[in-house]
Amino acid sequence: MNVPIPPCQLYLISPLDVSGAFPDRLERALRAGPVAAFQFRVKDVDQHDAARLAGPLQELCRARDVAFIVNDSVALAKRMGADGVHLGQSDGSPKDARAVLGREAQIGVTCHASRHLAMEAGEAGADYVAFGAFFPSTTTESEHRPEPALIAWWSTLFEIPCVAIGGITPDNCAPLVAAGADFLAVSHAVWGAADEAAAVRDFALRLE
Repeated sequence: MNVPIPPCQLYLISPLDVSGAFPDRLERALRAGPVAAFQFRVKDVDQHDAARLAGPLQELCRARDVAFIVNDSVALAKRMGADGVHLGQSDGSPKDARAVLGREAQIGVTCHASRHLAMEAGEAGADYVAFGAFFPSTTTESEHRPEPALIAWWSTLFEIPCVAIGGITPDNCAPLVAAGADFLAVSHAVWGAADEAAAVRDFALRLE
């Protein structure tokens, strides 16, 4: 029997600090409710240390059938055998990433609030495009502030999935879900919460 895929799914992004007890926090979050993908996002860490930090998190994701996506670094994604990579506008092209990671890799591209960048990403072979920040974010500063209408436009015209990102919480996500977002990318709303499992459950209720 085929299990129906919800119209919008949760895409977790790691905090910058994934040391210490973070693997335990991730395990609790993944157990709490459906999560489609987890993005490993650290900064100013050399590849060796990043791989060491990523390994236990990747195993947790694999055990739960959650896609493990590396932020920015095609080289680290290749080294880890990750499920994919997420590229910013300065991180290279999806076409080049595909040549390194192979046909099965999931390649996403940040497109801010730009229809043009999203169409370019799709033409270059991106598996998903990410729009945002829709709300003020403590995770990433952004001057871009798209409206949910951008998601509605994209989802009406294109089959490539879109991810909404930026300051998303259980309380403000409804317009993005209604507009047709395939995924909600969240970080602080989960990892900044007193109870990450409760936060994931709260999102799950809004995405049913």
